[in-house]
Amino acid sequence: MTASMAQATKTIVATGTSSGLGFELIKQLLGSPTSLSPSTTHLNLVLGARDTNCTGQAYNALSYPKTDHILSILPLELSSLKSTASFANATLERLGPDGKIDYLLLNAAVSDGTDKPAKESKSGFCEAFVVNHFSQHYLVHLLEKKLIDSSTRIIFVSSGAIRRVTDPSTLEKDLKVGSGVEANDTYSQTKFLNLLSAQWWRRRLEEKCRVVAVSPGLIPNTGIGRGSGMKLSMDMPDAKSVEHGAKSILAAFTRDDFPKDREQMFLTSWGEWWEKGVYEKVLDKGLQDKWCWTKEEIEKREGLN
Repeated sequence: MTASMAQATKTIVATGTSSGLGFELIKQLLGSPTSLSPSTTHLNLVLGARDTNCTGQAYNALSYPKTDHILSILPLELSSLKSTASFANATLERLGPDGKIDYLLLNAAVSDGTDKPAKESKSGFCEAFVVNHFSQHYLVHLLEKKLIDSSTRIIFVSSGAIRRVTDPSTLEKDLKVGSGVEANDTYSQTKFLNLLSAQWWRRRLEEKCRVVAVSPGLIPNTGIGRGSGMKLSMDMPDAKSVEHGAKSILAAFTRDDFPKDREQMFLTSWGEWWEKGVYEKVLDKGLQDKWCWTKEEIEKREGLN
């Protein structure tokens, strides 16, 4: 990479870009990198994928100037913390000691119920808990030094569904494998924890990294409802296209009109900063600390070296 190319290059590390909103977002950026910033002409993309072959074929099929960008698709199975650690190590190796991470996108999510256990996890929580919250929280820990060195913007893709969590005291019981809680509720609960993580990291990385949460809106055509049995359609009120949802996420990359109150960091799909009253439960620092474990706590709980 030449010096001029390096200056015009932005590096994005991302989860959840094999299909749906994440794939559409990367597709939009590859077609128009200047939508990230006027000076951006090249992208260095490090994408985690469960099926690297299929994901690679999907991106290869896109029409974009392939010589302008670097696209690395690395194995990542978020239901396994060991796979998450391997992805983090491979990412840091790929970037090298001098490489920056300009943006970290945490977009991956599943909508399965509590009947599926996570791979190799000793936590006793269901796979949706590990994929939607636990592993991605751990990933930020594993990349933390690089993120601080890079002054990275960290984007958590959240959901308005977090408003359905009225009593966080039931989460520990509800999210255990086999609890019988319906998948629709499990999705809301795990996204609630994901937003707790965003606020926890906002506190920890204050003045070092910008942490933003964003709701893409109701997007029926992503397949997110498959595991939950939810029947979503474009006929539903407020339903938006995948293209529109991806643009909503892109806004979290580009907006600089941040509220003075750092807790107000949740961007809506219609372009406003959500009032804190909408998500006041995730502002409880005790609740954040309960569910957002340190790297050492995670590795002790899970028996990881």
